[in-house]
This record gives sequence, C-alpha cells and structure tokens, in this order.
Amino acid sequence: MTKRIGEIPRQKMPEQSPEDRCKNFDEVPLGYTVELAQREASRCLQCKKPACRQGCPVEIDIPAFIRLIVEGDFVGSAQKLKETNNLPAVCGRVCPQEAQCEKFCILGKRFEPVAIGRLERFAADYERTHGEVNLPEIAVDTGKRVAVVGGGPSGLTLAADLAKMGHRATIFEGLHTPGGVLVYGIPEFRLPKAIVRAEVDFVRRLGVEIEANQVVGKTITVDELLETFDAVYIATGAGAPVFMNIEGENLNGIYSANEYLTRVNLMKAYRFPEMDTPVARSRKAVVIGGGNVAMDSARTARRLGAEVHLVYRRSRVEMPARDEEIHHAEEEGIEFQLLTNPIRYLGNEEGWVTGAECLRMELGQPDASGRRRPVPIEGSEFVIEVDTVIVAIGNQANPLVPASTPGLETNRWGNIVADEETGKTSRDGVFAGGDIVTGAATVIEAMGAAKRAARAIDRFLRGEGKKL
Repeated sequence: MTKRIGEIPRQKMPEQSPEDRCKNFDEVPLGYTVELAQREASRCLQCKKPACRQGCPVEIDIPAFIRLIVEGDFVGSAQKLKETNNLPAVCGRVCPQEAQCEKFCILGKRFEPVAIGRLERFAADYERTHGEVNLPEIAVDTGKRVAVVGGGPSGLTLAADLAKMGHRATIFEGLHTPGGVLVYGIPEFRLPKAIVRAEVDFVRRLGVEIEANQVVGKTITVDELLETFDAVYIATGAGAPVFMNIEGENLNGIYSANEYLTRVNLMKAYRFPEMDTPVARSRKAVVIGGGNVAMDSARTARRLGAEVHLVYRRSRVEMPARDEEIHHAEEEGIEFQLLTNPIRYLGNEEGWVTGAECLRMELGQPDASGRRRPVPIEGSEFVIEVDTVIVAIGNQANPLVPASTPGLETNRWGNIVADEETGKTSRDGVFAGGDIVTGAATVIEAMGAAKRAARAIDRFLRGEGKKL
C-alpha cells in the first residue's frame, strides 16, 4: 500500500539527556540510525520542482541525495552531497536548515518539513565512519595559483572548488590549525573537532595546501601574495569582538565571547590541566546576547560548573539564535533574563567583577533590523551577582588585511566591498567573501559566497572575466 502524504511523522534525533550532557563536552545529538534515516528520507515527496533547493546556498541536489538514502546507497548519498558541498558533516550540524532549505520544503506547508540537515549529517557521517571517502573527479591542472587568506568555511570551500577546477589553491591560516570559527568558535558539544579535521583532510586530499601560523597583513601582505599567485581570495571572517562600552567593562572576569570560546574550543581549556590553557571556572556567570554565540557561551559556562544567566534586551521571539539552541539551553538550566540590558558592571577592590547592574526593557517600534526596538523602563534597575561576564553581542571585521592592502575599498563598518555575485573587490585579481564582506552571518552563507567567487575566479584565471 502506498503511504499517504504526512503519514510518517518527522523522526526525532536521539540525544544525550540534559542531566548527562551538562557534565561533559560530548556531542549532544547522537545522529540517526540507518533505520531512522531511511524512515525520515521516505517522507521526501521527490518534487519535480523541488523548492527546497532554492534555500540552499551551496546548491545541493537535495531530492537526489535523499533518494539515495531511501535506496540504501549511503556512500553514494554522501558523494552526491560533495558534488557541491565540501563540508557536509559540518553543515548537517550547524546550518540553520529551518530558515533555509527546510523552510521551502513542500511537505512543510501542511506537516513538519523533511529533516534535510539531519539526513545530510547521517550520509556524511556514514561515509566517514565506514572508511569510504572517495575523491571526486579533478580537472586537468591549469598551472594557475590562488592564495586564500583564511582557513574558515569560506576559504576551505573556495579552495576545494578551485582545486576541483584544476587550479592550485594555497590557504594562509593565521591560527595554528585550519577551520576558522569551526574550531575556535563552535563548541565541541555542537561540532566535534574530529569532524572538522576530517572535513579539512578531505580538502587537503583534493590538492589544497594549507600554511598555518601565517597572519596575512603581518607575516606577508596581499600585495606580496600577488607577486607569486594569479589571484587572491580574502576570507578572514569577522573575528573582532564588539563591546557595549559601559562602565566597568574593563574589570577582570569580563570576557569577549571570542576569547572565552577560543580558550575553551581551540585551546581545549575544558581539559585543563591536561591541556595548557586555563579558563575561569565560574560560580555565577552572565552572558550578554541572544544569538548562537551567546547560546554557545552560556552552555559552555554551564558545563564548566557555573550558574548561568543569559541577558538579552529583547524578548524570546526576537532572539536570532536557532530554536534548537535556545531549547537546548533552556533544558540545560540556563536562566533567561529577557527584556533586560546591562548598564554597568560592579567590581571589588582587587578589580574583579562582582555584579552586573541591569535595566528592564519594553519593546517599542521596529528598528532597521525589523525587530521591535527595546526601550528602557525608568527606575527598573537591579543587580545580578556574578564573578564572570561573557559579552556575545556580535563581531566586526578585523582591520589587519584591509589596512595593509592599499586601494582595497571598505565600507563604514570596515567590511571589504565586494560584488555579491563574483566577490570581486576594488583591486584587480583580489576577491573576497564571507563575513569579512557581509559582517557576521552563518557558516553556510559564507560557503555560498565562496562558491560564487570560485566560479568568478575560474573565469578570471581563464581570461574569460577580466572585467567581471
């Protein structure tokens, strides 16, 4: 008997219980079994005009990879993903599918959409764990060389795509290990670093070279790279922290989310003293912000033993974080202080933070972001006792590369000005994409920009797009 549309419910992914996961840094979702994956994949309608594809920045043939899961060809499914996505195991974990491919799923108009992200994760994990990671066909070597500044999601994607096209790509990464935000920003419990290493290894096997500890703008400049490379792609992200510039913000015990998460994730501070880098073991921590970085910071502090308050100036409806991350944070005991904003920090005689004075807010008219503007409620001040504050209100462009590259146009926020479709900048042969162009956005959006830029650079190198 043919199954009726919507007869099979969306399959829930098994995960660690909140009580257990609060005590470890192991991945929270445990992944689909073969049975769950095939059951979920069977929900796909295999639309003749799949709307889901329009929501995928890296252009995955979604019905095709899902159909292969139904047929039991799990390795083939992963290879179908890798035709356009070089980091499927990463994307299956951290991309906001609910706002992208799943948002356009036809089934989702009447029922819950197909769990496209979870199926992507399943296929990529199956290929990796069964030792069947095969390389795609690579074009004949063109002899052209491209320098990629930054080894995060955008840089890795562009380098891999160019390698498949036959060009020689070299990534210059400022840290001691590639991955960018995937290794320094996203916690182990959300994205295991072994997964990132495996994805990076795949990119290396395509022929991409990676030079670590190369801070472009210091150890070498873009102009020097242009002396030996035919083109340069800048993908340095938006890694400079943003603060509120309020009283007491320079007290000890107040971190930017960048520093806090880098210590814990990249430097493995949660394993101190086994690892060399320490991090504050807080008693009471406050995290400022409502995005994914704020959730990552709050959930990390919770695992390090703190009672955690998350302070956000709008309501839950306006929170930019993924619903799944908010839900997990609530399950793990994070206390949300919504419609609340810090106005100053209090400290002791030794210069350590002891309290966060906050103000209650109410929502007024929408601002430029489309969200209702928070308005202070006069006389509503109160103090939260703390010994650690983590500020996660956003990031901005690091000025190092633009400042050391004459003629490279930037906007008033310090982001590089680049064409949205080609990544071309004001400098001939220099392209840019990802957060250094758009400001802080998602991993998958940075990867999408890289794919578009890779095609433009390919045309440029072949002499087809000198005037892109």
